[in-house]
Amino acid sequence: MSTENKSIVAVIDYGMGNLHSVAKSLEHVADANTEIVVTSDPKVIDAADRVLLPGVGAIRDCIGEMRKQGLIPTIQKAMAEKPFLAICVGIQSLMAHSEENGGVDCLNHFQGNAYYFGNDHRDVDGTQLKVPHMGWNQVKHTMDHPLWQGIEDGARFYFVHSFYILAENQSEVAGTCNYGHDFCVALARDNVFAVQFHPEKSHKDGLQLYKNFIHWDGKP
Repeated sequence: MSTENKSIVAVIDYGMGNLHSVAKSLEHVADANTEIVVTSDPKVIDAADRVLLPGVGAIRDCIGEMRKQGLIPTIQKAMAEKPFLAICVGIQSLMAHSEENGGVDCLNHFQGNAYYFGNDHRDVDGTQLKVPHMGWNQVKHTMDHPLWQGIEDGARFYFVHSFYILAENQSEVAGTCNYGHDFCVALARDNVFAVQFHPEKSHKDGLQLYKNFIHWDGKP
C-alpha cells in the first residue's frame, strides 16, 4: 500500500510487544488517511508522524533489546519531535529506574521509578491482593488531556503488571489507579503520553484512547 500523503503511525518492533493486537486495534480506529506500520527500521520511525512504544515482559529484556537493536537514539528523537505514546511496560521503560530484575536503569524521560507491589501486598482493610495486578481497574483522570477525550473519568482499563510507577513530578501525572494504594498509571509531558494499562485489551475506552492518539497533534 502506498503511504504517499498518508499520516503514518509507527509501532516500534523491538521484539517485546503485543504487536499484532496493538496494530489491529489501531487499524480498527484509523481513517483512510492513516497507515499503521509495525517496524524496527529507524528511518521509518524517523519519518513517521506518530510513534507508539509497546512493551510486554521484563524490563531488563525490554531495555536490552532496545540497546541491542540500536533503537534508543531513535526512540529519544521521536519523543523530542512528535506525538509519542508508550503502553504497558513501555511506561516503565520511560522512567529513571525500575526495581525489576534486581534493578534496571531505564530511559529517564520521566523522573521517578518503578517499584514491586511486594509478595504480601494488601488492601487498606488487610485483605491480601494478588500480584501481578491483573484485570480491570478504574482510572482516575488527574489532568485534562486530549487523549482522555471521550473517556469518562473512572473508566475501567485492563492491567497486567507487578511493578507500579511513582512519579517525582506530580504535574506530569495524567491518571491514577488504586490497588492497595494509589499509584500512577498515566504520565504526560508535552508530546509524550504513557500508560500502564493495555488499551488494546480495554474494549471501547482503549480504542477511544488509540483513536485520540491517531488524531493528536502532540499538544497538551
